[in-house]
Amino acid sequence: MTQTRLNGIIRALEAGKPAFTCFSKVDKLTAQELTDAPYDGIVFEMEHNPYDVAALGDALQYMLSRKKIAESGSVAPSVTPIARIPANGGEMNQFQAKQVLDRGVYGVITPHVSTVEQAYNMVASARYAKPTGAALYEPKGIRGDGPATAARYWGLSQPEYYAKADVWPLAPHGELLVGMMCESPEAIENLDDILANVPGIGLVLIGEGDLSQALGYPRQYDHPEVVSAMNKIVEVCKKHNVVVGNPHTNAKNVARLIGEGYRFLMSAPTRSYGVVGQGRELAGY
Repeated sequence: MTQTRLNGIIRALEAGKPAFTCFSKVDKLTAQELTDAPYDGIVFEMEHNPYDVAALGDALQYMLSRKKIAESGSVAPSVTPIARIPANGGEMNQFQAKQVLDRGVYGVITPHVSTVEQAYNMVASARYAKPTGAALYEPKGIRGDGPATAARYWGLSQPEYYAKADVWPLAPHGELLVGMMCESPEAIENLDDILANVPGIGLVLIGEGDLSQALGYPRQYDHPEVVSAMNKIVEVCKKHNVVVGNPHTNAKNVARLIGEGYRFLMSAPTRSYGVVGQGRELAGY
């Protein structure tokens, strides 16, 4: 019943297609609505929103659709949930990645990763330990062993979960996507070394807001210095064949972003209020 590939974001990337995603609040209603949306994945936003692991577990349950599982013949989610944790890379955090993975998300995005050491810790936090000398040993896994809830959520036995719960593309069979936010001049300066020395990074997501702040042009995404910095990130990611993402994709820039090589595209989930506008027009507003 289980397809080879469970993570729909990775599935799209492996097929040579861009993966379309969005940020989501950690609540049940939003999770339920986005499960029926045409995204490859959603990112539960826990950096600037409350870090609530219990609420995350509830939201994940509301993403399950027994009807879709039955129709597809697979336990693969129709929209793949991953999470952005609150701790910056410089905090050398491990427990938040462990906790969201143990709830069942298929990946973790860490904000403000700026050095090789921070990036190594980020990837290691998502991996289980292996015997010294084992294949794909580095980065040495430090994720604590508590897979019961995640395995149940994925629809797998615990041994099956262990086999799939590794980071892609380091482990080609891995179903976990580990992403780093690149959002400072220091991170850009170190990005070449990071990607050359830390295997297992599946995604570099540009933090345009913080990057533009650090450059002195807050949210001026079209400023030449901001554009130049972003182009540098894309260039380094292409050099190392690492997926690069943009969090502010819209109808006006999506063609350009795809043409420039962005492969993880985040758009704002919008609800249509067309009937309200039409009604007000008819009512003479």
